[in-house]
Amino acid sequence: MTTEIQNSNPTILSDADLPTRLRPTEAAKSSAYGSGLFASTLSFPGDSVDPASQYLSAESESEGDDLLEEPIDEQEIYDLISTISDPEHPISLGALAVVSLPDISIKPTLSNVPDSPLRTVTVLITPTITHCSLATVIGLGVRVRLEQSLPSRFRMDVRIKEGTHSTADEVNKQLADKERVAAALENGTLMGVIAKMLETCQ
Repeated sequence: MTTEIQNSNPTILSDADLPTRLRPTEAAKSSAYGSGLFASTLSFPGDSVDPASQYLSAESESEGDDLLEEPIDEQEIYDLISTISDPEHPISLGALAVVSLPDISIKPTLSNVPDSPLRTVTVLITPTITHCSLATVIGLGVRVRLEQSLPSRFRMDVRIKEGTHSTADEVNKQLADKERVAAALENGTLMGVIAKMLETCQ
């Protein structure tokens, strides 16, 4: 039995256009002349730079990296989920713009307790077509990936972006209901699909 692909010709973004911290080498190559915050640390032919000061600067930066734990931000969440494979196409959710950086937010879970470490990660999903029957599966895949990757102080809020799906309210109710999510994840067939989606995660 074969299932007809619902969106046989989706719009695909170039990997080079996707925001990420996963390719620092390529990012450094692309900004050959230096720009932004770290431009002053780059040297070029003809520049008079003290090699010792460059070495000390690099050494202090690496020590700082070891001592400071970088907080989890929206970019890191995007990097976790953008490489999930779409269940219909062998293409990532990031390349299909199903998940995008502007649609991810991290906020305190307890707004009245500012010192609480609890955080809620909200991810808005944009299906490639408004009647996508796999929207719930995609949402579950994103949720599973985050629950497997993030510390327990994080809560997940995965939803369909408003106005992008014909049955968004129904899908969002399913994704927000912990009991329904737990029951769905006990389904062997469904977990097989999700496991296949997560194989491409970096």
